[in-house]
Amino acid sequence: MIEPLLLTTTRITTIQQGRALTNATGFFYEREAQLFLVTSRHVLVDEPSNHHPDRIEIELHTDRSNLTQSTGFSIPLYRDGLSLWRQAEDRGGSVDIAAIELDRSALPASACYCVFTPQHLLGDSDSVEIGTSMLVVGFPLGFHDSLHHLPVVRHAINASSFALRFQGNGYFLTDSRTHRGTSGAAVVMRATGASNHNGLPWTLLGVHSARMDVGTRELDVDEALGLNCVWFADVLPTLSARRDSCGATEPMET
Repeated sequence: MIEPLLLTTTRITTIQQGRALTNATGFFYEREAQLFLVTSRHVLVDEPSNHHPDRIEIELHTDRSNLTQSTGFSIPLYRDGLSLWRQAEDRGGSVDIAAIELDRSALPASACYCVFTPQHLLGDSDSVEIGTSMLVVGFPLGFHDSLHHLPVVRHAINASSFALRFQGNGYFLTDSRTHRGTSGAAVVMRATGASNHNGLPWTLLGVHSARMDVGTRELDVDEALGLNCVWFADVLPTLSARRDSCGATEPMET
């Protein structure tokens, strides 16, 4: 039996005018029968690097009993010149998480995937201690099981106080070895008392964004920190709130 956690995650290829740009990671999130693809906002648009794809492509399994079978699924990022993804802001500024709603009727009828739901988010009474073991599920440098179209998992630990927003921003730090292509990966920990987790016994803590570094580091002397920025997943209820109509999205306060 394949572990459901691996089926929550898909490889993203960003595309501009038919040309592949970058690889990244995304995962599926469901709320009230609405299905979303969640990833880092900078995967969809990144002004500093002039990254402006017009669509993305994800990979979907089409036969649960034979994971070698998959198909590509194209998702437009704009309609009538307006962005289709949802994003948010908090007191510290823009949150590096984006969610784009998927049209279930457009997906292949045999598409196989697993989803996180609001029940997989951390509860108000739950706590995450410093040094807690976590997993990062993604496609580092695009690397994956290319035969079965599955991501790989890296181990991480919580490296900053989970109860506090690091330096006032909406993220916490992990200590883990990560690479390009991991942006948008789900960061999870094993759930306890997971009777309501629908066969997916993991708590969704955040979305991996980027590696951290120190501007004063001497490249020929000091190793990279090995620390990473992970945006809190508690923004997902805001991003997935039901709306009256589809279309462009404005940043929302969280």
